[in-house]
Amino acid sequence: MRIVSLLPSLTEICWALGLADELVGVTHECDYPPLVRCKPRVTRSLLPPNLSHAEIDAAVRERTAARLPLYALDTELLATLQPDLILTQALCPVCAISIDDVCQLAATLPGPPRVLSVEPTTLEEILISVELVARETGRERTARAIVSALRQRLAWISARLAGRTEEPRVVCLEWLEPPIVAGHWVPEMVAAAGGRDVLGIAGQPSYTVTWDQVAAAEPDILVAMPCGYTLSETVDLAHQLLGHPIIQSIPAVQRGALWAVDASAYFSRPGPRVVRGVEILAAILHPERCSSDVQRLAVPVRTGTPLAPA
Repeated sequence: MRIVSLLPSLTEICWALGLADELVGVTHECDYPPLVRCKPRVTRSLLPPNLSHAEIDAAVRERTAARLPLYALDTELLATLQPDLILTQALCPVCAISIDDVCQLAATLPGPPRVLSVEPTTLEEILISVELVARETGRERTARAIVSALRQRLAWISARLAGRTEEPRVVCLEWLEPPIVAGHWVPEMVAAAGGRDVLGIAGQPSYTVTWDQVAAAEPDILVAMPCGYTLSETVDLAHQLLGHPIIQSIPAVQRGALWAVDASAYFSRPGPRVVRGVEILAAILHPERCSSDVQRLAVPVRTGTPLAPA
C-alpha cells in the first residue's frame, strides 16, 4: 500500500503502526520521528516567511476570512507518488489542506485513491483514530497493542493522583499574540493530569480571549503551548510577555508558574504523544505525585531565567 499523509499527527500514527515503508508522501510540517524528514513533501506554506508571532496570526485570520488557502499542494508530485490512500482531516482549516480540495484532486488520480478524514476532538477519539487508520491499513493487531499501552499510562497517572485534595486552576494557551485558549482534547489532558482548565472547553474549538480575561480567570498554572513553535521558541515568546502589566497580575505569573512546553510534540497534534503531554502536565501540577523529565520537556518562565536550549 502507498500512503500519503497530509497531517503530522497522522504521519506519527502511521509510523507507530509500522507503516514507514508504505508512507510515500508527507507534509512540510511532518518532523517526527526524525527519519520522516526524508520522505517527499507534498505541501508548502503560503504565508510569507519570517513573520512575527502576531503577524502570523493576522495573516492567518486575513486569509481565512477571504477563504484563501494557507497551504499549497504539489499536485504533480502527488500524482507521481500514486497513492492508494490519502490521510487528511477537516477539523481545522489552519492545520491542513482543505478536505474538499483533497477529495477533488483524489478523484482525478488513477485508482482513484481512498481518502480517509480523521478528526478527533477528544482524548478518547485520538485513541480511536489510531484504530481507524489501522483498519484502513490492515494493522489492527498493532493498533490494539498501541492503544492498550497508552491507556495503561493514563491509568497509571489516574492511580497516582487518586485521593488528591488539590486541583490547580489551569489556563493553556495555544497562541500568545493574541492569547488563544486551547480547546478540543487539551482541557481533558489537564483534567487527566489532576487540574481544572478554567477557560478551555473540552471537545470544543480553541478561541481568542484577552489578557484581561486570562487574568480574571486567576489561574494557578499558566501553560504556553503555541502551535508550531519549539520549546526554546516558546520560552522566548513567553519571556517577551513578562513585562506586560496585565500579565504580571496573573496569579500563575506572580508565583513563577508560567510554563512553556513543546506544543507540536505533545499537545497540538492529536497523535500518540499527547499521552506524554498528560504526563508532563501531571508533573507540573503535582510534582509530589508524578515524576517526569520536565527539565527537558517543560520550562518555567520567570524574569531573569535563561532561555531553554535549542
